[in-house]
Amino acid sequence: MFLRCHGLTLVEKNFQCRSGEIDLIMTEQRSLIFIEVRYRSSVRFGGAAASVSHTKQQRLIKAAKVYLQSNTEFSLWPARFDVIAIDRRNISWLKNAFEC
Repeated sequence: MFLRCHGLTLVEKNFQCRSGEIDLIMTEQRSLIFIEVRYRSSVRFGGAAASVSHTKQQRLIKAAKVYLQSNTEFSLWPARFDVIAIDRRNISWLKNAFEC
């Protein structure tokens, strides 16, 4: 997996709650990373990265808060939101794509 080759460790995938879904939750050293994976076959409407709207960001933030409430071992860890954008054959990793 692309992210494992870059030193990240998978904690959970497809975390779901009423607030939304988080595709991947990973750690990098002592940081918790919430990752949204987006794929678009065409860049016609802005591509994969542009598809993470403000509304989607807010849902991810709410879901991350739910995750942290039920997984208190990570409650004091720094956290960030990354986006993996896949457009045709190009993979872009946007670290700290947005903040809460």
